[in-house]
Amino acid sequence: MGFEELLQPHLEPAFRLARAMLGGHADAEDAVQESVTLAWRKLRQLRDPGAFRPWFLAIVANRCRASRRSAWWSVLRVDHSAVELDGVQPDDDVVGRLDLRGALRRLGREDRAALLLFYALDLPVEEVAAALGVSASAAKARIHRAAGRLRTAMGEEVRR
Repeated sequence: MGFEELLQPHLEPAFRLARAMLGGHADAEDAVQESVTLAWRKLRQLRDPGAFRPWFLAIVANRCRASRRSAWWSVLRVDHSAVELDGVQPDDDVVGRLDLRGALRRLGREDRAALLLFYALDLPVEEVAAALGVSASAAKARIHRAAGRLRTAMGEEVRR
């Protein structure tokens, strides 16, 4: 099986992970493109082609972390909480405020990544752990804490 055949089914999940960690569409595309190049160069390090998904998602997550640590990131970062969401201002009606995406945006990037990997991409805890570069028990704890923070954020939405 060639690299492209291994990679193709994992591009969309990789983009979703990068978008959750970086926030912006263009930043996520850049991170995934850089990750593809890096994965291609390091393909010999992959011992089991069946483990490609967590291996590649770990590369994407690490690339996103590296991007956020760069000096440019602090210059380019925009306050996304102040951005209008699909034409709905934060002070509009209750239905407009019950916004899962908005609550997710208020979570930290690592929390969003853990929730996305586990719930949206339906990865097992072991693969979430590999993608985040933590142990399985740390991944479980991170998912649990992130879900709690999301519930709290959604509760704040209801009380507004």
